[in-house]
Amino acid sequence: MIDTRTPLPVRRRRIWFAAVMVAALLVAGGLLLPTVWASGPPVPMPVASAVVPAPALAASAAPPAAVQPAPARSVPQTLLSLPGAVPARGSGTFAYAPGRGRILGTAGGVRRFRVAVEHGSGEDLAAFATQVEATLGDRRSWIGDGRFRLQRVPAGEKVDFTVFLATRETAGRMCADGGVNITVGGRPYTSCRTTGRAIVNLDRWRLSAPPYVAAKVPLPIYRRYVVNHEVGHELGHGHQGCPKRGGPAPVMVQQTLTLRGCVPYAWPRRDNRLFQGPALR
Repeated sequence: MIDTRTPLPVRRRRIWFAAVMVAALLVAGGLLLPTVWASGPPVPMPVASAVVPAPALAASAAPPAAVQPAPARSVPQTLLSLPGAVPARGSGTFAYAPGRGRILGTAGGVRRFRVAVEHGSGEDLAAFATQVEATLGDRRSWIGDGRFRLQRVPAGEKVDFTVFLATRETAGRMCADGGVNITVGGRPYTSCRTTGRAIVNLDRWRLSAPPYVAAKVPLPIYRRYVVNHEVGHELGHGHQGCPKRGGPAPVMVQQTLTLRGCVPYAWPRRDNRLFQGPALR
């Protein structure tokens, strides 16, 4: 029933006040979304962390080897670098790809290698192994001339070399132990090769390098370059210069740091032959 004895302006104010109170209650109960949420994707609300007793926390904490890896999805072919922070250090220990890969190449003796990813790096071991094998098995890579073949084997078997994916702190230590300084600006920056080890720096695997980013070369291509370059060192190839300004850079140019006047190129072979530049000391 409408109260006609109360003046109309007063009744309107009472109705408006009641509506505001109802809306406030609905928002508090999660039944009504604020306008800013309704106009776009929901923004995650911070969740208060529960206080867990020390014994229960210790029992549920995962060791470094159980750190959940990044999803094993392919990197978009146009992406220049991956977003997000990159782990600076892991456990210092590695997981090795199990099983045996197919023989890569058509002729020559077989050189065997392993693939390993550092625990705590957040990277997927199977995905890394797949990318390494796809790169080294390409006819534009080192097996293209038929002088030798390559095959990935599991841990525990005799190998010629191992391809490691390591956080920058671990990569810095491993490279230094082999006599190679990869530090730039006080931080382990590049990848390296030491005897029997092609060590890929996780920073570069996720972020690429300035010469590639500046040239808008996608991250998957840089990844092929860094694997070919470090394995090339293990196969006996030294650093090279740019043979022709504006032309493609031989894979043994230190393309992570400079293109020396060339443009990025990720493969050891070009036009069905080994592509090289002048040797550098």
